[in-house]
Amino acid sequence: QVQLVESGGGLVQAGGSLRLSCAASGSISSIDGMAWFRQAPGKERELVATLRIRGSTSYTDSVLGRFTISRDPAKNTLYLQMNSLKPEDTAMYYCAARRYFTSRYDYWGQGTQVTVSL
Repeated sequence: QVQLVESGGGLVQAGGSLRLSCAASGSISSIDGMAWFRQAPGKERELVATLRIRGSTSYTDSVLGRFTISRDPAKNTLYLQMNSLKPEDTAMYYCAARRYFTSRYDYWGQGTQVTVSL
């Protein structure tokens, strides 16, 4: 089992920045990939960014160039640096992890709220 705990959300003005953190514990060695998802009220959950433990990353088009996903292996922590925030980035942000040999994210954090005001 893997436990994920997010932090770092909050209220920020448009154009501002936030850094989300996701602390992982448990069977860390079983993890091949991690990701950030978000879900706004009344909308489908959206994959924001992914990171493979070996280093490759990907982003949804709407955050490309503004968000950066990274990991500190020494701290078992995943980050999402969010710059140039827009009101449409407002959502609950979730950290997720998947094991080797599966594309399914089996482990989820409780979420952290990001609200971007005009």
